[in-house]
Amino acid sequence: MSSDSAAKKVGAPTTGTGLEAASERKYLKWYNKVGYGSGDVAGNVVYVLLSAFVMIYLTDTAGLNAGVVGTLMMVSRLFDGFSDIIFGALLDRTNTRMGKARPWMLWGFVGCAAMLIAIFAIPTSLGDTAKYAWFFIAYTLLNAVFYTANNIAYSSLTALVTRNGAERVQMGSIRFMFAFGTNLLIQSITVGGVALFGGGAVGWRTMAIIYALLGLAVNTLSVLSVKELPPEELEGEDESKDDKLSVGESAKMLVSNKYYLIILIVFLLTQIFTAMLNMGIYFMKYILGDENLLGTFAWAINIPLIVGLLVTPIIVKKFGEMYRVNLGGYVIATLGRLGVLVAAYFHNIPLMLVLSAVASLGMSPLQGTLNAMIAEASEHTWLRTGKRIDGLMFSCTSLGVKVGGGLGTALSGWLLAASGYDGDLKVQPESAIQMIYIMYVWLPLAANALILFLLMRLDVEKVNTRLKEEADARAEVEIGAGEADGEAVTSVEAGDALRSDADGTAGAAESPAATTAGPEAADDSGQGGGADSAG
Repeated sequence: MSSDSAAKKVGAPTTGTGLEAASERKYLKWYNKVGYGSGDVAGNVVYVLLSAFVMIYLTDTAGLNAGVVGTLMMVSRLFDGFSDIIFGALLDRTNTRMGKARPWMLWGFVGCAAMLIAIFAIPTSLGDTAKYAWFFIAYTLLNAVFYTANNIAYSSLTALVTRNGAERVQMGSIRFMFAFGTNLLIQSITVGGVALFGGGAVGWRTMAIIYALLGLAVNTLSVLSVKELPPEELEGEDESKDDKLSVGESAKMLVSNKYYLIILIVFLLTQIFTAMLNMGIYFMKYILGDENLLGTFAWAINIPLIVGLLVTPIIVKKFGEMYRVNLGGYVIATLGRLGVLVAAYFHNIPLMLVLSAVASLGMSPLQGTLNAMIAEASEHTWLRTGKRIDGLMFSCTSLGVKVGGGLGTALSGWLLAASGYDGDLKVQPESAIQMIYIMYVWLPLAANALILFLLMRLDVEKVNTRLKEEADARAEVEIGAGEADGEAVTSVEAGDALRSDADGTAGAAESPAATTAGPEAADDSGQGGGADSAG
């Protein structure tokens, strides 16, 4: 058996050398990374407009009840949950000239743009029941079909265009810089933009159209900026390309990966955190007395995030792992949110802004590495099983994002309704004021504290490194055994040739190779040919 054969016997998941080589290779140019990252402009046009403004649009412009809206959002997420699994499985089975993910990303956003406009264009002439139905249908189609297809595909590209861990971190950081830049832009200009275009229903509809067209253009650019790796390079030479897992088998592998489950819960909590923080427009309007302060706070929150994302790849490279960087960052983030809570009750706006900036800076490493962490979790599954379930993993992550965001938004609606909030009142009752405090400062602090606790257990990089080292050791043993088998075969053949020559059945001229190999085999083995020739 040759050494190559011995290596192949080990298989892709059990050879760490190939993985290490792939992790060091450069796959992307700077414009590929930037082009990919710009795709989050499109996703966040949808996400931020819905999470930050849809509730106040529905309560204060469309005249709908916050509690009913919250319930409809939660029911919609049930459909969304099923669709995530379906689209993840479809992505894993997609094989086109554009690749697995890019077609879904491209065409999914066309529907996103249409439904985004529909949500912010509810006809004022409709009755309340028809308005609720209009919103529910458009909101469900947006989230359960089009955004699901687009977002799962976009997130999956992290694992499909490169196998280099450093590049994945860079892609994540650039992506989230665009995400938070978009967040900053939308939160800064939307209130003023609505007023500029006439206010009320007309203003909201016009802004939705502008944002939808912007997202459509940037999403298309992002799709065209990267190219997926061929399946054989992603899967490894020895992984069967025809071995398709059932949804049940994939799900079993998914839930057996504890690191992925931790990441999923972290995603859910970050979305609840964001949804609660997006209640800021209520906090600014009814507690601080100026809804335009939302833009100021958006700058204080998003600029530090962008700065943090810029330096995250450098810091991760210096420490050699994401684990310690994320953990240290969230210690800072949690302490910062605690400070915001205290400052909020004193109505100390400058201190709130400073501490919000500190907290955001601490959150930035995790935001920049979350997709890279999913890729590590996916690698963990492959190292243990030899199977890839990237599509399902990213689809379930998308489920965590949307369930978390939906739960947060729905919870805000339920809490507002329970507190006695009335969108027609300029001055809200004390119960509503206290509830806004809970949503904007208390719940984000609680979410950050829980995330910090979970990050203490997210050491998947260290475990993957150990698995690769063990795989290398096994591969070396297999290769060594193969070489030893080959030498033994050579010794036996040489000994037989020499024995035949001694018996007069074969002359030296007939088998020169055999007589030459005999002494070499004897020297290497310490016995082999020597014993045979003596006989």
